[in-house]
Amino acid sequence: MIEKKTNIDIADYIDHSLLNPTTTPEDIEKCCSEAQYFGFRAVCIYPSAVSQAVKLLHGQKIVICTVIGFPTGANTSAVKLYEAQEATENGAKELDVMLNLGQIKAGNSEAIYNEISAICEATGQTIKVILETNLLTDTEKRLAAEICMDAGANYLKTCSGWFGGATVSDVRFLNNISQGRVGIKASGGIKTLEQAYALIEAGATCLGTSHGVALVQSQNG
Repeated sequence: MIEKKTNIDIADYIDHSLLNPTTTPEDIEKCCSEAQYFGFRAVCIYPSAVSQAVKLLHGQKIVICTVIGFPTGANTSAVKLYEAQEATENGAKELDVMLNLGQIKAGNSEAIYNEISAICEATGQTIKVILETNLLTDTEKRLAAEICMDAGANYLKTCSGWFGGATVSDVRFLNNISQGRVGIKASGGIKTLEQAYALIEAGATCLGTSHGVALVQSQNG
């Protein structure tokens, strides 16, 4: 049995994620019901499901989070901006925006800054930028993190989960760069309580996972 960290309620950290391409309205209903029952901080769903989640979670403290430009980030800036604005109009309060990795690889700092800052300014919502750390060098991670923070992002998020998962070393690296300026969302491949605890201890302030129910049940014994 895993020893519970007495100062950590794992449910408070969890963005209960449902980002399977085959997700149905019934799946969204179940996701929202689980979030209510287990007391997760948020649900993280596709933009097409935001309106349904708003109705299901009306009056609840659970945050409705959605993804923008997911999962590759290769959409044009105009498309991302429209998607972010529409999601906000539909009731999303947090937006996990996929970084344009090609622009980072090319060192196009201005293009990245302009894209993220436009979304921050137009929506006024909490913005978490997905860096996809598994596909970046440390130099590129640092560049991406610094640009996104300067552009107004509220969180740096490790991964989409489609190209690898969060690591303790990446969370610690981003935490050292951010120095508390923004939150750190660890996401991708978080399946065990040991992983969750380690990521939190490394500096994660939020966990994106589809295994939230199992994590809470494991913590509660």
